Amino acid sequence: MKVTRQDSEAETVLRIEGSLDALSTVDLRPVMDQLFTDKRRQVTLDLSALRLIDSSGVGAIVSLYKRLRQDGGTLKLQGLRDQPMAIFKLLRLDRVFSL
Repeated sequence: MKVTRQDSEAETVLRIEGSLDALSTVDLRPVMDQLFTDKRRQVTLDLSALRLIDSSGVGAIVSLYKRLRQDGGTLKLQGLRDQPMAIFKLLRLDRVFSL
């Protein structure tokens, strides 16, 4: 998994590439925690290069969503496709996130 972060004045975009699974989620958590340290509340996850996601990856995204929402922020998902899209639809998360 590779994560790149791009900040603009109002928004932060995290681009996640590769697989988001139990092993790689451990590397993603500090990046997510840093968003709160930096007081970034408008976050977009660019998942267009995400090939695979498992329950740990979904849990990390839902956790980020809940933390942002609790602080008055928003989380947008973009570019979801293939296996990750199927997982989000199977879990009915397409009702929570506009995909």
